[in-house]
Amino acid sequence: MKPTTGTGLSSHELNQPGTYKDVKDTSAVAMFKAIRNSRSEFLFEAAKIPLSGDGEAVFFLAWTTTPWTLPSNLGLTAGPNIDYVLVKTFNPYTHLPVNVVLAKALIPKYFKPEGENGDLENYKEGEKNLSWKALTEFKGKDIEECEYEQLLPFEANSPANIQPLTDEAPKPFRVILGDFVTTEDGTGIVHTAPAFGADDYKVGKKYNLGVLTMVDRQGKFVDGLGEFSNRYVKNYKDDEAYEDVNVDICVKLKKENRAFKVEKYEHSYPHCWRTDKPILYYPLDAWFIKTTALKDRMVELNKTINWKPKSTGEGRFGNWLENMVDWNLSRSRYWGTPLPIWRTDDGSEEKCIGSIEELTAECEKALAAGFNKKLNLVIKGNQLKVDLHKPYVDEIILVSEAGKPMKRIPDLVDVWFDSGAMPYAQWHYPFENKDLVDKGSAFPADFIAEGVDQTRGWFYTLHTLAVLLFDSVAYKTVVSNGLVLDKNGNKMSKRVGNVVDPFQTLEKFGADATRWYLITNASPWDSLKFDISGIREVQRKFFGTLYNTYQFFALYSNVDGFAFNEEYVPPEQRPEIDRWILSSLNSLVKTVTESMDDYEPTQAGRAIEDFVDEHLSNWYVRLSRRRFWKGEYEHDKICAYQTLYECLETVVRLMAPVSPFFSDAVFQNLNEVSNRSKAKSVHHVNFPVADESVIDISLEERMQLAQDISSLVLSLRKKVNIKVRQPLQKVLLPVLNSKMKEQLQKVEDLIKSEVNVKEIEYLTKTEGFINKKIRPNFVVLGKKLGSKMKVVSAALSKFSQHDISQLEKDSHFTVTIEEEPITLALNEVEISAEDIPGWSVATKGTLTVALDITITDELKKEGEAREFVNRIQNIRKDSGFDLTDRINITISENEKLATAINEYKNYICAEILAENISFSNNLVDGIQIEVNEIPLRVSVTKKA
Repeated sequence: MKPTTGTGLSSHELNQPGTYKDVKDTSAVAMFKAIRNSRSEFLFEAAKIPLSGDGEAVFFLAWTTTPWTLPSNLGLTAGPNIDYVLVKTFNPYTHLPVNVVLAKALIPKYFKPEGENGDLENYKEGEKNLSWKALTEFKGKDIEECEYEQLLPFEANSPANIQPLTDEAPKPFRVILGDFVTTEDGTGIVHTAPAFGADDYKVGKKYNLGVLTMVDRQGKFVDGLGEFSNRYVKNYKDDEAYEDVNVDICVKLKKENRAFKVEKYEHSYPHCWRTDKPILYYPLDAWFIKTTALKDRMVELNKTINWKPKSTGEGRFGNWLENMVDWNLSRSRYWGTPLPIWRTDDGSEEKCIGSIEELTAECEKALAAGFNKKLNLVIKGNQLKVDLHKPYVDEIILVSEAGKPMKRIPDLVDVWFDSGAMPYAQWHYPFENKDLVDKGSAFPADFIAEGVDQTRGWFYTLHTLAVLLFDSVAYKTVVSNGLVLDKNGNKMSKRVGNVVDPFQTLEKFGADATRWYLITNASPWDSLKFDISGIREVQRKFFGTLYNTYQFFALYSNVDGFAFNEEYVPPEQRPEIDRWILSSLNSLVKTVTESMDDYEPTQAGRAIEDFVDEHLSNWYVRLSRRRFWKGEYEHDKICAYQTLYECLETVVRLMAPVSPFFSDAVFQNLNEVSNRSKAKSVHHVNFPVADESVIDISLEERMQLAQDISSLVLSLRKKVNIKVRQPLQKVLLPVLNSKMKEQLQKVEDLIKSEVNVKEIEYLTKTEGFINKKIRPNFVVLGKKLGSKMKVVSAALSKFSQHDISQLEKDSHFTVTIEEEPITLALNEVEISAEDIPGWSVATKGTLTVALDITITDELKKEGEAREFVNRIQNIRKDSGFDLTDRINITISENEKLATAINEYKNYICAEILAENISFSNNLVDGIQIEVNEIPLRVSVTKKA
């Protein structure tokens, strides 16, 4: 119950995230004075207390973090098989001699070893260590039915006021037994107030303790509790002058020799998920749905739901269903859906109304019986015209079968019931659209999504009502969204100052980049570490790359007047580079479609990113660049334009669900010129469908080989600081089998051009030439091998070159460890190669490359020619020349570069569109450039 509204909460409301908070409260170990009788006599005898009653007493120690519940105490619960001891000691506050009962295992929490068997006769106030002595040991069942004096007796909680609370005469203030008692904390004896705890209520009912509620629905003590009367048990009003009643109760206990230990204690306490105020466990009359009756069916149907992630459905949600309790349906509120139940005053008859039509008929019966005469109920078209909310519906009186007046019970329906019934309630089922629901058109949902905090909220009520009403799931797939945290993984908080303003973010970076970042950074069900720099990276790397690719296409298509007017060139009639990118494009469509269908938008987005960056921009466009700006507007160039257009158009259609604005802008720009689609927006065209006939897996594999090998060679060039424009002689490629060699030979020219080498040599045996090292992938193998990791690591260190080669060829290798065969996969190890004199070596998976890094004089001259071309191209660009402008070049005399320029003159002229290259001794004007650290002055003029 939440005292701020005086209404109850259901179990799933109390399990919303953040409802349990760590708070510091005053806790007390209270002393309950045992009554001497035949059941407890063994304790008094062990303490050597005379029958006269003079001297020390025996107390049961019970710990509580909620001292405000002590006036409602009716019992003490012990564990039947827990070992308890009677300890002779002194009260640390009153310093009186006492004998206390507590669990043996918890003695160290209250007594220090050095005080054991201390001088009890000469105890002095203020001693640092209490002297103590264990007098006897026994089981919890030995103290069952022992009686004790009421701890805090007042008029309101007197035995005379307890008796009317139960059908039979209650028997309070006894020691009872419960299996829920532990020795993890406290004293091993639980203060039991059946009004304020589920376990307390159950065990109290079993032993007929009664139910004593000394707190009202506003969270205040009732009258008749002396100095505590009408005081709030918690600070519900945020009153700065509030005095903690728990502290005052503990002070009273201390003074009366009824407290053994009082301290501040941090514990988890439930709070209302709406008001953030502490709640009370409180006995309320309420209406319940007996959900436990169909628990097994709910668990069974849950297993048919596609949970994203699966672990939430099997773990968090599945465990919740396994441990569910009945649903507390009623609420004591004003606003909401009234419970449609009418009862007679004596509760002997009741009716549950299921429709307005049924209520109308009952009202007509009631009118005929003489009720509701003053309400002027209006009935039109056989339907009652009245507001069915409070207070109007409460005025309607119905008549029972026996002719008695029936009034509506005052409670409302839990709002979570409304949200759980949403799928069919929105269709006004079963009064309208019945077929939509019954035939599966509108229910169950194919897909829903909400925060992970709804696992025990909306997800639960949807599922529960669907099973109860339809024996069906409410949703076939559910995405349980994670949380958005700050970049360090902390929850965003205004107090901490780490909140990101979404409107400022959208204003600065745009919706598309923000959406794309959110989708691709982490799966929807994983918590996202939100970092503004990540959006910048998305803008630059993904959207920037894609837009630059589009601009490249637009620039050259405008020059050539490409508008997709030509006949569509079948893919099989296009160059291999076009067939490859179209194959990759359609493979991408398959991947994205499968990921989206499997509710994996993150995988889909990342696949699009990889295609745009790795395949389209950095490979296809770069390798095809010359095709767009050189040559006549004929077959090859048309193929290039059509291919790039198709890639751009398909990519923006794929990304449109996540990036609605950017994709629509590019689509409209493309379509405005080509008019290939009659649609005015990318959102009006169908999602792409993969053309299986265009997909060539073999082609994609060998192009991937070419990309990976080129990447390795370029990394080696960077490692030894040799520019790509500097030609090198040879690359050695070890091949694992004939198929690999055949595939590589088909892309050999492409690799040579890309990495600027003269020749590729294939090696079938590398042993003796390239030495490799192998080590375990500790992250992968550690999970697999556990304690055997060290032994396997030692075995790997002894691998021969032949063993490593065999592992690369077969992708697995079996080693015997302690007479047990263990198979290692290629991804479970890391293989590296050692450099050879004159060569640089690198590996990636099964690929190894060795680059000849020796630069001969001939190679050096060619490198200088290529560097010279680069400098002239930069001058053309800076001078604003058109792509097709022809130029003349004059160079100042330079002995160091003259040989290279003259020898490669034809190549240079073709690359820079030069009509002539000449040398001059008197070149005054011109531009100063540098070629391989050699200064040079050149004059570049446009041919008239």
